[in-house]
Amino acid sequence: MSLTGFTAPWWFLLLIAVAAVAVAYVLAQRARRKRVMRFANLELLDKVAPKTQGWIRHLPAVLIVLSLLVLTVALAGPTAEQKVPRNRATVMLVIDVSLSMEATDVAPTRLKAAQDAATQFAKNMTPGVNLGLISFAGTATVLVNPTTDRAGVVKAISDLKLAQSTATGEGIFAALQSIESFSAVVGGADGPPPARIVLMSDGKQTVPEDLYAPRGAYTAAQAAKQAQAPISSISFGTTHGSVNIEGRPQDVRVDDDSLREIAQLSGGQFYKAASADELKKVYADLGEQIGYELKDADASKPWLVIGTLVLMIGAAASLLIGQRIP
Repeated sequence: MSLTGFTAPWWFLLLIAVAAVAVAYVLAQRARRKRVMRFANLELLDKVAPKTQGWIRHLPAVLIVLSLLVLTVALAGPTAEQKVPRNRATVMLVIDVSLSMEATDVAPTRLKAAQDAATQFAKNMTPGVNLGLISFAGTATVLVNPTTDRAGVVKAISDLKLAQSTATGEGIFAALQSIESFSAVVGGADGPPPARIVLMSDGKQTVPEDLYAPRGAYTAAQAAKQAQAPISSISFGTTHGSVNIEGRPQDVRVDDDSLREIAQLSGGQFYKAASADELKKVYADLGEQIGYELKDADASKPWLVIGTLVLMIGAAASLLIGQRIP
């Protein structure tokens, strides 16, 4: 058991009493020995006195003192770092629905694989997290505002439709606007809940072409950093993807570099997924990372259980060895 601290360390003062019990037992044993040695006829004593049990006769007392030590630790309120579900957070899922998502380099298509993985992500997200959904192609659309109702998010994911162009910056700006509006409503005394943007795209921004333009992806990523809403970007697809647009095959290879830069500029993390299974794993990792946090939680129960069990064993040993409870 790894401990990080105690909520009521003053209970350790009871260790003085535990030490006093141990000392009293040792003194009692010595006094008993002296009384025995006063018996004049040692030969008769050997005949009438029960056979000594050696060190084992001290086992009940040792177990009882040990149980008192463990129970004292339990009373002191030990804490340990534990993974607990978040009870307040805002996550915006931003999904690219540009025509390149029709590529079949990820079976059956990039879009279908993305829908399956995003659905799993939404269903497995911890209940305390408010999840929203945005789709973007040439423009961005807020499909679901942050909510703890997963049904609406799952339905919107299943209804995603493809469109032309890729305006990644617009998707990020729409997510920031949704986060800001939601935080203004639920802020409270503790301030707005922590926010995160999960951006999944398969290609480079095309509208505008300049990623540092006022509505560009890099500019949006910098704004996300200022808003303390880091972006977890997922680069989804392969380098050999292609789609037919107006009867002509178009190369739609995945663009890792821009998505990696978006994550870096926002203070977030970059993920690479070249298959449906890899995408599901990325979403699962993000679900663990976003949905849970490490906190110092109460860890006294194991100490209480162990202390009680040792005390019971000590009492049973006393009955078996000395035919009495000390």
